Amino acid sequence: MTMLEALFLGLIQGLTEFIPVSSSAHIRIVGELLPNASDPGAAFTAITQIGTELAVLLYFRKDILRIIRAWITRDGSPEARLGTLIIIGSLPIVVLGYLGQDYITNHFRSLWIVATTLILFGLILGFADRIGKREKTLDVLNSKDGIAYGLAQSLALIPGVSRSGATIALGRFLGYKREAALRYSFLLAIPAVFGSGLYELNAAMEDSTVSAYSMPEILAATVVAFVVGYSVIAWLMKFIATKTFTPFVIYRVVLGTALLIALATGALSAQ
Repeated sequence: MTMLEALFLGLIQGLTEFIPVSSSAHIRIVGELLPNASDPGAAFTAITQIGTELAVLLYFRKDILRIIRAWITRDGSPEARLGTLIIIGSLPIVVLGYLGQDYITNHFRSLWIVATTLILFGLILGFADRIGKREKTLDVLNSKDGIAYGLAQSLALIPGVSRSGATIALGRFLGYKREAALRYSFLLAIPAVFGSGLYELNAAMEDSTVSAYSMPEILAATVVAFVVGYSVIAWLMKFIATKTFTPFVIYRVVLGTALLIALATGALSAQ
């Protein structure tokens, strides 16, 4: 039974990692609704995110190879600068994630916080998308914007914020096109997610109590997340070329409100 739950959670991870609705919030909420009725744990989320980031590597493999080659040769191209900015932009979440690891694991996973951040950052995303200009591409990304993106990404340490949601909203505030903000969100996440995932994977192998699921179950969920995540990337890149983020904003607000009502009425335990 727990294997089926883990596979279902892997499906949820793949479906929600890239759209701006917060995969960590969905894993946290769905975990409480399954027969096991428990928080899958931050380790489960971090490890299964390796699967979705492998999907990013596969989908953007040509872009990533160009960035790596340009960065190594220091040819002064926009790709070389982008490589440097990805490294710089990854520093805030690494530092804050390391320093606040215990607090994040023990306090930020409250369902009250998840519900609040779903609504709040959903509204922020909607506002940013509505007022944001549609001019800048990643060719003009500079150090100031790169660091700002990194700080926005660090907010994803709080379940419910959404890594893509926070970085996309910041990008829209800064005047980047939707496609550019989304693409950089994907690329920026690679170092942080792999670092966090591998760290949690090592911890889970040493201590089986860090997650409600066994290592084989987590790895199976990671494979599902990879397959589903790749399909979602392909769909989202096409969707966002002609559509706004409004459907995701509405979904976040409705889900967050429903969660608050369930918690307030006792239909769902906050523990």
